[in-house]
Amino acid sequence: CAVWRQWKQPSTRARNLMRLGLSEPRAYKSAFNGRGPWWSSGASHMNQALPKKLWDQLGLVSVLDTINRLSRIA
Repeated sequence: CAVWRQWKQPSTRARNLMRLGLSEPRAYKSAFNGRGPWWSSGASHMNQALPKKLWDQLGLVSVLDTINRLSRIA
């Protein structure tokens, strides 16, 4: 959601999605879909371009992973 908002223009979104590995037709279809950042954050094109593994490598804490880890401890 935050990344989508940083890429303010649809053309910027398409260009960045292509840099992240999406094909040109899929990137343009995703960038110009008219949906907001909340919808796009859960869409398959964002999960393909920005997988969970990338966020883990950046050191961001996953709420779901934390809940699962804490439930195993308790």
